[in-house]
Amino acid sequence: MVPEISVLIPQEEIQKRVEELGSKITRDYSGKSLTLLAVLKGAFVFMSDLARCIDLPLTMDFLGLSSYGDKTETSGVVRITSDLTQPVKDRDLLIVEDIVDSGLTMNFLYENIKTRLPRSIKVCSFLDKPGRRRVSIDVDYVGFRIEDRFVVGYGMDYKGLYRNLPYLGALDIDSLSGEVEK
Repeated sequence: MVPEISVLIPQEEIQKRVEELGSKITRDYSGKSLTLLAVLKGAFVFMSDLARCIDLPLTMDFLGLSSYGDKTETSGVVRITSDLTQPVKDRDLLIVEDIVDSGLTMNFLYENIKTRLPRSIKVCSFLDKPGRRRVSIDVDYVGFRIEDRFVVGYGMDYKGLYRNLPYLGALDIDSLSGEVEK
């Protein structure tokens, strides 16, 4: 059964906003080099587009985290599935995330990265769902704020599917008729 996916944010609007974020980050970090740290797997598309819009010397690294598994809501338990490949001590870091909702994953990551002694840490999230916050977390750069819907596309998935959609879509979980476990 193919679920219903409605377009929330079209590709053109995403591209425009990513360019705006890249320009702002370029201004904010002028004269510095920057390390982008993508949270896998969801942020890889966003970071790829964002990196091409930042006019600075930069390096990139990736960190795998999991708190959802195959479910549509966080379990509340965050685990590292893949760690950084380079030290971040004395680096200016920009954590690039696909979505911040409960704040649990970002809080875990922020506290973990802080122990590695970077010069600075800021957070850039493609999506922000403030209505789902369980932990207070500052997001320095936000692509879009959205209501509480389960979204796919532009790197985000449902059971590994739909990451390749060039737009952000809302997945109608009711159309999966009992297939979704919360």
